[in-house]
Amino acid sequence: MVSSGRLAERTIALCVTGSIAAYKAAILARLLRKEGARVVPVMSASAEKFLGASTLSGLTGEDVLVDMFERAGEAHVTLGAEADAVVIAPATADVLARLAQGRADDAVTALVLCAKGRVLVAPAMHPRMWTNPTTQRNVKELARLTFVGPAVGAVASGDEGPGRMAEPEEIVSAVVLALTPKDLDGLRVIVTAGPTLEDMDPVRFLGNRSSGKMGFAIAERAAARGANVTLVAGPVALPTPPLVHRVDVRSALQMQTALAKAGAADAVVMAAAVADYRFKDTSVTKVKKGGEDASFALTRNPDLLAELGAARKGIRPVLVGFALETGTHAQIVAEARRKLREKKVDVVVANDARVAFGGEDNEIAFVTENRDERLPRASKIDLADALLDRVKSLLA
Repeated sequence: MVSSGRLAERTIALCVTGSIAAYKAAILARLLRKEGARVVPVMSASAEKFLGASTLSGLTGEDVLVDMFERAGEAHVTLGAEADAVVIAPATADVLARLAQGRADDAVTALVLCAKGRVLVAPAMHPRMWTNPTTQRNVKELARLTFVGPAVGAVASGDEGPGRMAEPEEIVSAVVLALTPKDLDGLRVIVTAGPTLEDMDPVRFLGNRSSGKMGFAIAERAAARGANVTLVAGPVALPTPPLVHRVDVRSALQMQTALAKAGAADAVVMAAAVADYRFKDTSVTKVKKGGEDASFALTRNPDLLAELGAARKGIRPVLVGFALETGTHAQIVAEARRKLREKKVDVVVANDARVAFGGEDNEIAFVTENRDERLPRASKIDLADALLDRVKSLLA
């Protein structure tokens, strides 16, 4: 049920051309493999002046295609049919010019002309080359391709401007986005993530250990699958996933307001660890140290998920809650089922705080009125897809 990566069972042709940024192709190859993809490297003759073919072969476990005539048959035709995506990284001004002219004078350009799958291009060149009218004309001619970058920054010469190759992680995200089936297209999904922090004064607060990674993974995969996603995030140090509208909040009351403003949705996934209490009085100045003991009055925060359940009319939005608990699996499931009933939601994701906090993996169970479906330990990205599959079935 759970895949071994966002690009599992996908074939990616990774084309490298003659830029000093070619060293990043080695990092990109490793990241694509980490996502489960089969990576077949293709190099232009000039690329070998910057990166050894043996490096890419060692990283991918595949022979490198450089010369179309070194193998029997038509390697560019075969690979073009097999590849789910062709990624040119780095893509020089020269290869953009040759692609715009429809030339097929090396393995890279011939492969692009034969490609059945998506073609993504990550340009890398000096800023003056990128902004040159001829290059910009070629880019317009290649509008059918997906461009990733270039970024603005320092290039090899020390000059700065647009032309720096996008980072490998950004390119991987673009590949994942391009190849993910859009089975949630047209749906509106709201996701909450991270902790809420309840301020005592300008220095101290009441909070929890939530990293937000599970909620961000859900938002990322929902957007990749075509949903219109609003992510209401507590204070976390995570980048905004592609195509996701992010609303940052700090406290439970701010999250309540953000949810009200977010409007109607087909599904709401409440993955945030919302604080149960806040300080009854918040000081505008730092509270000074007093005696040996101190006590502070707390007051209950609103139960955001219960409010959504009580306000729901009919079967939409699908409501997903999270139960982060400690104890045995039976105890965690029992608490999740109590929340399911009391908060009037469709499914509760039960997980153990000792496993869930901070890491890239998690162990969860989908708890409904009559069932406890326990999933094996997996990455939060893969578990996010499993949860979205459940949401999709409930919507159906």
